[in-house]
Amino acid sequence: MKFYQLDAATRRKRLTAEGYLTPEEAAAWAQPALPSSVAEALSENIIGEFALPLGIARDLVVNGKLYQVPMATEEPSVVAAASNGARLAGLNGGVKATTEAHLVTGEIVFADLAAPAQAQALIAKRQGELLTQAQAAHPSIVQRGGGVKAITTTIIGRFLKIAVVIDTQAAMGANIVNTICEHLAAVLQTWLQQPALVAILSNASKQLTTATVHLTPASLATKTISGEQIAARIVLLSELAQVDGDRAVTHNKGILNGIVAAVLASGNDTRAVAASIGAYAAQSGQYQPLSTWKMVQGQLVGELTLPLTVGVVGGAISALPRAQAVKQLGHYTSVAVLQTVLASLGLVQNLAALRALAGPGIQAGHMALQANALAMAAGAKGAEIAAVATALQTRRKDLATAQAILAEIRKKG
Repeated sequence: MKFYQLDAATRRKRLTAEGYLTPEEAAAWAQPALPSSVAEALSENIIGEFALPLGIARDLVVNGKLYQVPMATEEPSVVAAASNGARLAGLNGGVKATTEAHLVTGEIVFADLAAPAQAQALIAKRQGELLTQAQAAHPSIVQRGGGVKAITTTIIGRFLKIAVVIDTQAAMGANIVNTICEHLAAVLQTWLQQPALVAILSNASKQLTTATVHLTPASLATKTISGEQIAARIVLLSELAQVDGDRAVTHNKGILNGIVAAVLASGNDTRAVAASIGAYAAQSGQYQPLSTWKMVQGQLVGELTLPLTVGVVGGAISALPRAQAVKQLGHYTSVAVLQTVLASLGLVQNLAALRALAGPGIQAGHMALQANALAMAAGAKGAEIAAVATALQTRRKDLATAQAILAEIRKKG
């Protein structure tokens, strides 16, 4: 049987047999998610938990290595599409991905200085002192090989901005950056005889991750449409996203379907990731697609570039037991690995969506996978869910029909 046709327990057994889970990890995944003591320590005003299903995007090949990618999402078509996109990429050698050094920028800003140019010159002259102060502010990150790598100043209207670029090693780095920036702001305030307006990290990122896939058009064929036709229409859809902002937003949402689900599962900050990606997409002044698709020497070539502000230690990543389990299951051994897997996942998610749009359309597959949700929304319980979902496959897929089917089942029962 195919992976999606198995029940959860059998899927865990298969992942254990494949070496992605230990027996102990498989048993842990079968237990409730979060002890109340951990929940109380992590958040505020706790009244319970809000659970999402954790699915697996199967067999994503990135730089020649096979990954099983955990995804936390309520949308079955997202996981199905990711797995299908990974399959198509795998038929063509998988995805190649690269990423730049993991750096996070903090900014210390002063407003309405009497002599901003003189302040700029002073900071440049005494930059060595600032670097020494930065090391003292967070010595442990320096001991691990990280710390401040550059300090620059810019005058922007009435503001003087001091940008502090920091290597946060395996952490996403928000707390590290904020600690260093607040310490440096206190130093600068004594130099400039004025309080800083703000000292905090920026969620914008200049460090980019790029994923690329080369596909033989024949591998994209459906039962009714040739691969060459599919590839040509994918290129047209890509070009449309470059000139139509409305389409670009939906194009990028499809990419984020996979990335946000995997980021959430990993315990990282989905809001920070989404904010930095949105800023990157709009940096030219016109909102642009994150990926492009072109025909190059007879192959369909897809490329996705975006910032990914994530880590593999610290904060909720280290505190949440499930995030630690996801890290093990996903084999996220470093920030670079997580970034390349996320970008590759976004690219194959995009591929699956564009192939569906270029071929049979989105709704047929989407609504087929929504049958269980419709059954539950209609009030189905237990074995009724599968029975209603099965009956919906040959009937109109809406809530009224699901309710009518459930009533029929209960009447017969």
